[in-house]
Amino acid sequence: MELGSYALVDVETTGLRPGQHRVLSVAALLLDAAGAVVREFHTLVDPGGDPGPVHIHGLTREILRGAPDFGRVAGELAGVLSGRVLVAHNARFDHGFLAAEFRRAGVRMPVRRRMCTLALARRIALPTADFTLATLAAHYGVVQRRAHDALDDTRVLAGVLRGLAGDAARLGIAAPELDCADEPARWPRTRVGAKPVCGYRYPGRLRAGEPLVQGMKVAITGDTALEREVLVARAEAAGLDVTGAVSGRTSVLVCNEPGSGSAKARRARELGTVVLREGEFLRLLEEVRAGESVARGAGTVVAGGDGAVLGTPGQAIGDVRKQADTATGSGVGTETLAGRRVLVLGGTHAEATRIRAAVTARGGSAATNLPARVTDVAFLLDDTETVADDADFVFYT
Repeated sequence: MELGSYALVDVETTGLRPGQHRVLSVAALLLDAAGAVVREFHTLVDPGGDPGPVHIHGLTREILRGAPDFGRVAGELAGVLSGRVLVAHNARFDHGFLAAEFRRAGVRMPVRRRMCTLALARRIALPTADFTLATLAAHYGVVQRRAHDALDDTRVLAGVLRGLAGDAARLGIAAPELDCADEPARWPRTRVGAKPVCGYRYPGRLRAGEPLVQGMKVAITGDTALEREVLVARAEAAGLDVTGAVSGRTSVLVCNEPGSGSAKARRARELGTVVLREGEFLRLLEEVRAGESVARGAGTVVAGGDGAVLGTPGQAIGDVRKQADTATGSGVGTETLAGRRVLVLGGTHAEATRIRAAVTARGGSAATNLPARVTDVAFLLDDTETVADDADFVFYT
């Protein structure tokens, strides 16, 4: 891992969609070969409109007043990034916003490759409750002074990266660097599957006064102070299973209007499901109790390249890719799949059809959706996609 080739970046934005929302603040740090910071760049940016979720980034209209628009800083930032690999925590997000802003400014973005520290942490499989930047900072003893501040976040990322680099070198894990030169024209991109499968067993419903437990099913209804996507992302990062409806297995409903007449709220009242206001839910998210990983007893099938391979439960996709690279033909390993029902995700229609046929040939059966009887999930790895980046899911069943 060549730390001297990296430019660590972080952006604060008015929302989550690069084609619609704007950058408010951007920071970039350059490292030397030893991982020491040799240059810092930081600026506020006038988004030309509403700053968005101020309660997250703290950047009000008053604070941003007088800040340059992105076009005025694009040239200097391009000089900082030139010739470097862009590194960020959830790199697709930061790269996407910067690419969109450079396009608006009419300046070529000088970034050809990127590396995601979130993906690297997943490859290393750190023994942490989640892989948020704050959690990794605590794991490596890096002081975080102000979360969601672009400059402080990049400084924290520098410390985290040094820790990740050391662990990766010790374990022989390569950095998940990806070619991203042609991606801006295809933005926005979507992940395969509507939602990641929760990696924890369902522990039951929440009882009043008790803590949340990883694997609990959470539904949300009505208006929320946080953007819905942000709230969902925080819940999923904590190990909770966010669902679209309320059932007898729903652990908790998040609702800022207890008397709401929404279908979810009515159903929650009928079932006696605990209802939490958003603020209380966020407080409970700070101390979610560890759950039982489904990796202890379930199987995971991961397919890639010219064939599928049978991965082990909880195995990082980056590691399974190494197995996939050595697989031949269209088999799914030498192990029989008798009695197992496999759902195939990703890839082209032809590829998925071929893998389903291979599963059947090994004695298994192919599923077309995700009912309870599915035993394994096959994820088709495609070298042209950013599978090892922030979309680097491990699918459990």
